[in-house]
Amino acid sequence: MTVTAVTKDPERSTMTIVAEYPSPADRVWQLWADPRWLERWWGPPTHPATVTDHDLAAGGVVRYFMTGPDGERYHGGWRVVSVNEPSRIEFEDFFAGDAGAENPDLPKTRTVVSIDDDGGTTRMTIESHFPSPEAMAQVLEMGMEEGIKQALSQTDALLAQLPA
Repeated sequence: MTVTAVTKDPERSTMTIVAEYPSPADRVWQLWADPRWLERWWGPPTHPATVTDHDLAAGGVVRYFMTGPDGERYHGGWRVVSVNEPSRIEFEDFFAGDAGAENPDLPKTRTVVSIDDDGGTTRMTIESHFPSPEAMAQVLEMGMEEGIKQALSQTDALLAQLPA
């Protein structure tokens, strides 16, 4: 399995997920950098993602929606804070309404993705920083942990399909 660790720290309002791959970092980076590859794994298998905007540069915005089995769409996006290709992305993750506008009633999460090549094995760490322990509990109750674990379970097969 791809995910090797999930650590939740309510006192710091963080959740960290670590995944490891037998692929070089530049291949793992492509899963984030190419919107067509991103949408093949960003949503869990039961809620596939469609990326509608993808500006993965500092100041850019990524927008997407996930479609549930009943056809209902769940919109979200990222405000990109910084990018250091192929090793780091920092973004503010937000829930959105149908038109893609940020939903102020749901918490935002600051997310830092680190991709580290360790001589043939690449470790990807996704650290989510919530605004408070209560916000963390709310988002976890909405299924964030299980959803990202299911989403990441799709990445090994995608890495095998990426062109060399």
